[in-house]
Formats: sequence, C-alpha cells, structure tokens
Amino acid sequence: MPGYGTCLAFVLLLAVVPCPSSSSSSSSSAPEPAQHTLGTGSSLSVEDHWRPFLTSPDGTFSCGFQDAGENAFSFSVWYTDAAEKTAIWTANPGAPVNGRGSRISFRRDGDLALDDANGSTVWESKTSGGGGSLTISLLDTGNLLISDSDPSTGGRTLWQSFDWPTDTLVPSQPLTKDKKLVAGYFSLYYDNDNVLRLLYDSPNISSIYWPNNPINDPFQNGRTTYNSSRIGVLDDNGVFLSSDNLGVHASDFGPGVKRRLTMDQDGNVRIYSMNASTGGWAVTWAALGQPCSTHGLCGQNALCEYQPSLRCSCPPAYEMVDRQDWRKGCKPMFRPVTNCNQPPSPSPEQQFKFLRLPHSDFYGYDLQFNQSVTFEYCKKLCLKMCLCVGFSYKLEGQGVCYPKSILFNGFTSSAFSGTIYLKVPIDFDASAPLVTARSAAGLACDPNISVIVQRSEGTFSRTGNGTKWPYLFAFAGVLGVLDIIFIATSWWFLSSKQSIPSSLEAGYRMVTGQFRRFTYRELKDATGNFKEELGRGGSGVVYRGVLDKGKVVAVKKLTNVPWGDEEFWAEMTVIGRINHMNLVRIWGFCSQGKHKLLVYEYVENESLDRHLFDTDRTTLPWRERYRIALGTARGLAYLHHECLEWVIHCDVKPENILLTREFDAKIADFGLAKLSKRDDGAGDSMPLSHMRGTTGYMAPEWALNVPINVKVDVYSYGIVLLEMVMGCRVCDQTTAGGERLQTPQIAQALRQVVATGNVVPLVDGRLQGQFNPRQALEMVRISLSCMEDRSNRPTMDDVAKALTACDDEDEHPAYR
Repeated sequence: MPGYGTCLAFVLLLAVVPCPSSSSSSSSSAPEPAQHTLGTGSSLSVEDHWRPFLTSPDGTFSCGFQDAGENAFSFSVWYTDAAEKTAIWTANPGAPVNGRGSRISFRRDGDLALDDANGSTVWESKTSGGGGSLTISLLDTGNLLISDSDPSTGGRTLWQSFDWPTDTLVPSQPLTKDKKLVAGYFSLYYDNDNVLRLLYDSPNISSIYWPNNPINDPFQNGRTTYNSSRIGVLDDNGVFLSSDNLGVHASDFGPGVKRRLTMDQDGNVRIYSMNASTGGWAVTWAALGQPCSTHGLCGQNALCEYQPSLRCSCPPAYEMVDRQDWRKGCKPMFRPVTNCNQPPSPSPEQQFKFLRLPHSDFYGYDLQFNQSVTFEYCKKLCLKMCLCVGFSYKLEGQGVCYPKSILFNGFTSSAFSGTIYLKVPIDFDASAPLVTARSAAGLACDPNISVIVQRSEGTFSRTGNGTKWPYLFAFAGVLGVLDIIFIATSWWFLSSKQSIPSSLEAGYRMVTGQFRRFTYRELKDATGNFKEELGRGGSGVVYRGVLDKGKVVAVKKLTNVPWGDEEFWAEMTVIGRINHMNLVRIWGFCSQGKHKLLVYEYVENESLDRHLFDTDRTTLPWRERYRIALGTARGLAYLHHECLEWVIHCDVKPENILLTREFDAKIADFGLAKLSKRDDGAGDSMPLSHMRGTTGYMAPEWALNVPINVKVDVYSYGIVLLEMVMGCRVCDQTTAGGERLQTPQIAQALRQVVATGNVVPLVDGRLQGQFNPRQALEMVRISLSCMEDRSNRPTMDDVAKALTACDDEDEHPAYR
C-alpha cells in the first residue's frame, strides 16, 4: 500500500533519499543597527519579533516582542545576553497578542500602545497629549522611559516601566509602598505595618507566609515596623536591602554579575545570577528553603510534603476538587455542617469522630489557643464547637491545643512532633476504598493521581479489607441505579418542557456534565468573529479566543458533524469527563443547530511536527523527544485502557501532539471518532462508516474493510515514534528508483537494526550524536512491534511501561 515509507539509509535500502538537514544555508538580511531612543511615530510589527524595538546604550537590555506560547507574544524587556529571554518587565502579562498582525506603536500623540491582530488595544502607557517632542528610551538600568525632550519642560519623565513592575526587580529598581511583585496568586509587597511580606491571595482565601514564622511579631523575625519609607532595592553587588531591616545577599556576592530578583510562580522569591559564558541563570538566594513553606500550593484541605520533591495529597475523608490543579485543594467526602444556629441533635459525641494524622498540621485559622490542657479536653472542645473541623495537639512539656475553623496550609513532616485530628461523621468508614466515593460522584478515572492517607496504626491504601468488596459493589450498584434514574428523569423533563427558558435549560443540562456549555454568540465574541486562525485539519478549523476573565483558549469549529443537539451533547458530556495530564483538556462546547464547536485549553508551544520537521527551527533535543514519546504513550494508554469510556483516537500524528512550554506532550483531537462502550470489552472492535486518519499514519486494516480496534492507534504511534528518531517524515521517503517504501520493507530494515544494535545511521543527523543509544534502540524496537500484524502489536499500556523502564530521568509518577 502506498504511504508507508521511511528513510532507512543502511543495510537493505542503500539509496534512500536522506532526511533534510537544518544546516542548509538560508539568506538573511544584515541586522539593523540597535536603537536606544525613538521618537513618536515609531512602531514594530510582531512579524519582526526577531528584531528588538530598543536596546540599552551598553547593550545590557533589549525590549520588543517575546514568545509567550503558540502564536502568542508579549511586549517585554529582557537581558540581551540571557540564553532565554527571561522578562524583567512585561506590558501585557497574561494577555498575549497574536503572532500575526499585532504591533507595538509609539503613536504621534505620545502614547505607547500594544495592538492585537483584531485592532484592539491590549495595553497602553496613557501618555497621549504630552507634547510633540516626546521620546522613548531604554536605559542601561533596564528602565523603559517616555520623556519630554523639550528643554523648556526640564526633560520631565511622563512614564517609566520601573513604576509598573510585574514579577521582577533589577539592580537600582526600587520596590516601594505602592508597588508589588505579582506571580499568579502570590505577591511580594509592603504591609500596613511597613514590613515586607509574601502573601497568598486567592479568590477564596488569603494567607501571609513570609517572614518565615508569620505567627511571630516583626521584631522576633528580625524586622522593624519603625520606618516610614517602605523601600527595598537590589544593588549591583547582589545585596537586597529593605527599610524594615531585612538584608540578604546573593551567594556570588560582588560586582560585575547580572542579576534579578523575581517573584516566581511557585510563591518563592529568588535572586538569580547570570552565567556570563552560557547566559544561563542560577539561583543565588531564596526566601524560602522548602517548597511546602509556601502557602496555597496544595490548596485547601490538602497536605504538602517534601520528599525530596514537593508532593500534594488529600487526607482521609477528602478528595481532589480538580485532578489537573492541586491549587483547588481537596473537598470533604461527607456533608459538612452548614447550620450552626440549631442545637445539635443527637449530641456531638454521637455525631462525630476523629481521624488521626501524625506528623501533620494545618497552619493558622485557629478558633482558640489552649495551653496546659489534656488531649481529651482538646477533643471535647472541638466537638462542642460547631465551626471546628479538626484540632492540632502536641506535647511540648505541656499539652497545646489548636481547634481549627479551616484546614489550609497543610503539611506533613517527620520533623514535626504534633498531630492533626480531622472531625468526620461517626458513620464515615475510613478504611473503605476512596475510589468508591469518586466513582459514585461520576468522575472520570485518573491513574496518575495517587492518594495516600494515614491512620494511627500506619499507612493504608485504597484496596482496604478484601472482605468488604461485596458490600462496596452493592453500594456502588445502588448509586449507579439512582444516578441513571436521576439522569433519565432530568432528560424527560428537558424533552417534555419545551417552554423552559434557555438559561434554565443550560443549567439542567450541566447537572450531569463537568464542563461548560457555551452559546455560539459567546464563542463568536471570544474569537473576534473567528478572525485569528491557529490551524486547520480534516475535522475543522481552530481559532484563538479569549474568554470573559481573560483566559486564552483554542476554539475548534467542527465541520460535517452529523449529530443533532441532543446527540452531540450526550457525546460531549462523555468526552468532557476524559482527563489526563497528556491530553489536551476540553473546557466546553457549543451545539446550536448547525454550529458545533469545542473549547480547548490553549497549549503554548505549537505541535510536534513544527519542531520535528521544520528545518528553519532549532533541532529538537533528544531529551525532549524521548519525553514527548513517553507522554504521548501514556496519554494513549489512558484513552485505551483506563478512562471510563474506551476511546480510539483514529488520527495519531505529529500534528495532533501539542507541546507545552516545558515540551510536555498533550494529545489533541481525541474523542471525535465514535466511542466504544467499556462493556463491549477492551479487545473488541467497532465498525466505522468511513476511513479516518492521515495517509502515512493509517494502519493497513483501514483499507481491508474490517472492524477497527485500538491497534490502529498503536500502528500510528509506531510511525510517529520512528519519525522522532529519524527527524523526518516517514511517508516522504523514496528509494533510488523513486518508489515509496512499503511496510514490509520498513519492518525488514528495522529488524536488522534491532538485531545488530547499530542504531546510529538511523538517528537524526542534526543531533550530531547527542542522543541516548539505549533509548533510541528501544524506540526502534517498539516502532517495529507496532507495525506488526495487529494481533501481534503491543498495547499502549505495554509501550508506556517499556519506555518508562528506559527513562533515566523520568520525573513522572511510576506508570501503572
């Protein structure tokens, strides 16, 4: 069959056209001279993002367009010599502009403005009307400055970036009482008591967590409130001095080093120093020594543990709110008390019990502080308090008791001698498998989330006592029947009440769904009338959109969808429950008549084919290739074996493997083929009305008119895996006679590679030998097995396990 070719330049096929190399020369114009100062009327198009808008006179800093994701850019200032353009200031953090048609302009009226592709102004300096002699300059300090050069005005400054810091300070840039560094929910700022602090401030809860012991007064933490200047400055020697008596210095103290102080996304403040030879950054001071000292990383009701990397977990009787985001914490698996105005009946002792978590605590939110009390007294105190959700107790020569109103900032550490006791209903079975309650709630499974809980006698797992399984199955069956009755009743209600308002209808429909149903008008407005195209494929066109709260999303406008509104909604409520770290998350959908759209998370770093086959780009390093191969295998294994609905992708190819900023793989376009029900059996097949997929990646059985099963994805994955090794399209390669290679020829050549172990001639030459031979040989072996007859192909579960076993630097949990 045509379309199954490769460039195997060894043994059997000696005259195959080799893969293109990125070393081929390309013409480029000479760089333009650097500009330090510009007058009004100057501008820069995002298409010229390779050219800086301004450069400081000594060349230390540059400003211009900075890559902020797939087809997304921000206007920033950065250190010129840095290996990565780490921004020290950004005009539009969190609101990137399109990579085509956007522009930064120093307008004739003196306003510096950033315009998106649709003509909207994303950000502006608001300096219009300042006069006709305005200039914009980038100083040697990194300060972007708009000033009036008219001598009669004394050269006044109208605007400067130092007055609007984002998440970073550079030497000589002051942090003052009316400024703060912000990264997500975290901020560094001066409090009303004149002390520099770190604050976690989410929509639901706030907490100060630095100085290191917020319970102490400022003087116990080495600070002073007796100052009114409220100013902190990082100097050229790497010393940061604050008016509240804080003084710290970088470990490489001394002049001549380029540094920055940054509020990082993990809630820690660090000083970074640049390596002059490599341009890389190294941490030379950090405010917090342990990640768990930061508040909010694991969310409410969750525990943080460092062993030796950060790990979040839910305590017993609690489960994750969102399996993709630990910041949302955990929720109780029981009904908490909501009405404290009524007297308890029966007594609290008959209603509640306590679960013990040794070496654990939740910081703050104490209802009382009791000293020199017994454990029993502390326990009864919490029982009598309606708002008490647990209590902390420890012996420090005397008993210390802290009843808690909120479980926040939890941690587990062997160095901590105290114990937290969680208040739960007396009929709650702590030994029951936690997965039972999750299944009853209708959540999709996620094998990558492990929940370890502790009791006084040690650690126990989900499996619990085997003698309880019949009761658990019976309980789950009853819940399932009730769920079906509820869904059927809701469905009948919707279909029979034709006069129900559309707003209420959407609410009823989402009772059984876990993501949002959008209107066509909402998505039309969010995409600017579908103006900014990100890409297109056989199933539709993808557009960039921005939702009401500024969240950037990808909106896919589907074509040739045969389903009606009810059928489409039913399909999407199933697909919306599919959730895995290596799958693109679906946030919602729209189904209004002929309009069928999907709303996806926005993945920043484009698709694998752009990085693998584009010879104008920097060669994709081997470490990233292997990580992408492993992540893709894990995502497909989840679809095939481990989610509630057994899903065949039907179009696995590099274009459908999207990459995050850290080059983690996320599979797109899954679930658009028909779903096969779990009760049909994982090995059974499903009929499809027509061929699906892309030439070059389609398994041979597509042309044989036989029922299709998950092994078509395994075949396609094998082709993609081989392309990651070779760095070129398999289907584009021909023999010396100009004929495309066939699957048997490919398999024969790969067998010789596996037999001899000589994989070097097959590996992408652009890597210049920088690859892991053991991993490359394993990838070739797996690729060969994926091309076998479908009955002999491995499962994606087997593939993921094999790749994990060969991964020397696997940072993911052990694959199960």
